Amino acid sequence: MRTIDADIAIIGAGIAGAGVAAELAGDFKVVLVEQEDRAGYHSTGRSAAIFIRNYGNATIRALSNASAPLFEGADRTLFPQPLLTQRGLLYVAGADGLDKHRELMASADGLREIDAGEAVEKVPVLRREAIAAAAYEEDAQDIDVAALHEGWLRKARAAGAEVLTAAPLLSAAHEGGNWRIETPAGRITAKILVNAAGAWADKVAERCGVATLGMTPMRRSMAVIAAPAGLDIGRWPLVADAAEGWYFKPEAGKLFVSPAEEIPVEPHDAYVDDMVLAEGLYRFEQAVDVPVTRVERSWAGLRTFAPDRTPVAGFDAAAANFFWLAGQGGYGIQTAPALSHLAGQLIRRASLPGDLEALVPALSPDRFRS
Repeated sequence: MRTIDADIAIIGAGIAGAGVAAELAGDFKVVLVEQEDRAGYHSTGRSAAIFIRNYGNATIRALSNASAPLFEGADRTLFPQPLLTQRGLLYVAGADGLDKHRELMASADGLREIDAGEAVEKVPVLRREAIAAAAYEEDAQDIDVAALHEGWLRKARAAGAEVLTAAPLLSAAHEGGNWRIETPAGRITAKILVNAAGAWADKVAERCGVATLGMTPMRRSMAVIAAPAGLDIGRWPLVADAAEGWYFKPEAGKLFVSPAEEIPVEPHDAYVDDMVLAEGLYRFEQAVDVPVTRVERSWAGLRTFAPDRTPVAGFDAAAANFFWLAGQGGYGIQTAPALSHLAGQLIRRASLPGDLEALVPALSPDRFRS
């Protein structure tokens, strides 16, 4: 069996693992260890990501703010096309969503309240009578997830990182100052183990003999339906129910519609629950003049949350050289540039910019250790 000696072994080659590998490769010998046949198969490859400033708690918003200039100033040799393109986000609330709408407006920055008439002007299929309140975020932008992920993998490989696929972690132990990692693709010895395993983060911790943090994978589904006949949907914003009962987004000439569900599940290759999808599409139909006559395709993905719904990034004080980079929930793509840089600097034990340094206690895995 093959043996690989590395400085850093990163478990998981999705957006989190690829981002921190791109940060560290070249300065360290890095190996990315991916359980699937290709990197980014699960959450990263199923994300219809949009950059939303008014999304998540204060720590997540700070990570998003720190990520914006990193997206906008991305290396053109790696990312020849812009990673962000303008989309806009329209929140609408029915009578039962007014409390949620008020909460959203109370904590919002750059979110403009509009009336039902302006909402319908932006998206003509909305039912005016179903809109009790609405708000618009001009700065919401589509993220080219595939370009971001692939660019980071290219950067990491060019700097000498190795990517092992079809290599689920079977077990690992810290012995003699190193992590000794067993996979079907070979044995790995590394000084530092980075747990960037997404929905499997707690499972990886268990296999390493490290106490888990209570990560919860949540399933979310998406359906693709035909665009309304005779309408140009290309400039429509993403439209979201303030009560989080559904959202839809124009994409490649179709409408992507989600029930916006969060259903706790075990980590697995997620699939759609037909009843949940049907219920979400029914809620969508109550808000629009578009009947859903056929679902062209559908899929599901997993969004994994820590108990406080804030990502985890940092060394585990109770496990030597075991670094957590997990729990990004539904914010993993839009916070990835800042989190990757933060994680890379923490692993180097180097200084951070002040805005990121202030977030370290809120992200530390030790906040869950009594």
